[in-house]
Amino acid sequence: MESLRDRWVLVTGASSGLGADFARNFAARGCKLVLVARREERLAQLAAELAKHHGTETRVVALDLTVDDAAEQVRDLLLAEGIDVHVLVNNAGAGAFGPFLASDWSRQRQTLALDVMALAHLTHCFAKDMATRGSGYVLQVASIGAFLPTPTYATYSAAKSFVLSFGEALARELAPQGVRVCTVCPGVTETEFFEAAGQPRSLFQRMSVMASPAVVKISIDALLRGKTSVVPGLLNKVSSLSMRLLPRQMQAVVAHALMVFGAKS
Repeated sequence: MESLRDRWVLVTGASSGLGADFARNFAARGCKLVLVARREERLAQLAAELAKHHGTETRVVALDLTVDDAAEQVRDLLLAEGIDVHVLVNNAGAGAFGPFLASDWSRQRQTLALDVMALAHLTHCFAKDMATRGSGYVLQVASIGAFLPTPTYATYSAAKSFVLSFGEALARELAPQGVRVCTVCPGVTETEFFEAAGQPRSLFQRMSVMASPAVVKISIDALLRGKTSVVPGLLNKVSSLSMRLLPRQMQAVVAHALMVFGAKS
């Protein structure tokens, strides 16, 4: 696998969960980090942690990525500092749990703006520079929900289906230009996602949860090995494969049951 030492890595959603662990993993590999999220205080804390443990050079960009020109703002800021992003980790994402019609449209709009539009725009901005240079990596963070229509997460699972299809298409488009694209589809991961989404965890979610650092390691290893997609965890692999064998109308029924059966906080 290629050494990424002293390369710049941009991680979105870096203030907590998978994003923070992506930053820690890349820092341990000797990379320089651009940390992007809304919560500046948390980003500053993470930057201080990385500097203390790894001597990591970082840039903190506190920004709401759902703003229309956010991706261009980040790119212009980094270009002005002479920073060439070699690895883009599109980790920022949101989900809203519950019946679609019972939810506020503002939350659904935020999910689509962050999980689809911001991800695609950031990819367009930074992968274009990578293709011009003839090298680079893009890691798109989808979800195991990308494989299923999921009641109570209708918008989120549809958005992650976009991420998976988009990522796999770009992997083929950009390979001749030296840019590797990998899409990771994690299952249930121990992060703040459920609290933010407003969901009591179901029995399936409590039984299948993976630690965030383990998901991150599998994802980065897959990216550097040139895989176009990866599902971390044996149970998640089996689940994603077996569910796709069901008739389409049954997939939504089973997915719904997995989200709500035995739910508790």
